[in-house]
Amino acid sequence: MTGAEFALLSLTVGVGAVLQVSVGFGLGMIAAPVFAVVDPTLAPPVVLLLAAGVTAAVLVRERGSADLRGCGWALVGRVPGAAAGALLVVALPAKYLALLIAGVVLTGVAVSAAGYVPRARRSSVFLAGMASGLMGTATSIGGPPMAMVWQRLSGPRLRATMSAFFLAGSLMSLVALGAAGAVGAHTFQRTVLLAPAAVAGVLLAGPLTRRLNARHTRTAAMALAVAGAAGLVVQQLRP
Repeated sequence: MTGAEFALLSLTVGVGAVLQVSVGFGLGMIAAPVFAVVDPTLAPPVVLLLAAGVTAAVLVRERGSADLRGCGWALVGRVPGAAAGALLVVALPAKYLALLIAGVVLTGVAVSAAGYVPRARRSSVFLAGMASGLMGTATSIGGPPMAMVWQRLSGPRLRATMSAFFLAGSLMSLVALGAAGAVGAHTFQRTVLLAPAAVAGVLLAGPLTRRLNARHTRTAAMALAVAGAAGLVVQQLRP
């Protein structure tokens, strides 16, 4: 990893951490396409490890606000989804996995922009958890399904519920990836190098969240995600 690549990844992680703390998700959508361009082995495992740390910080900050019953059904769905996602990581060549990451980002943004709001029934939460497990394990982007099904929740409750789900879900995905042989010493070395950027993002998010408009922040996150996904597609399709 060159100095310029390290600076780019650190900036991406910092911005993603600010968004994760502010709106409950965003680190995976922002970081995964950039990580896949710089080093395909970093996405999803390094992104998942960093996201687990950030979501733990959010959960501590918003403790007492999480909808644990809803999280339970979502996590039940996450189990088979995580297993299927780990199989995809092992089976797909790096190029197709990168294109899958881009496709997941663009689909998530399109559905969010369309304003689809499913009712948070037990069945829809379970299915969203399954989709999140598949997408999160294969691409480290598991936020869109849960953001859609829980978008009626208030700010602190949304952030806490999403964080509780993603902390447990990220650990599930990492176990599945580890069993599939996709997590190694390289994963932990890169995570340690990039952890300070995640910490900086969490610390900056506190004062920034009080000043940021939630709708504008979400729109900015989607725009950055689309830009990253588009760059990833161009890189993979370049002759």
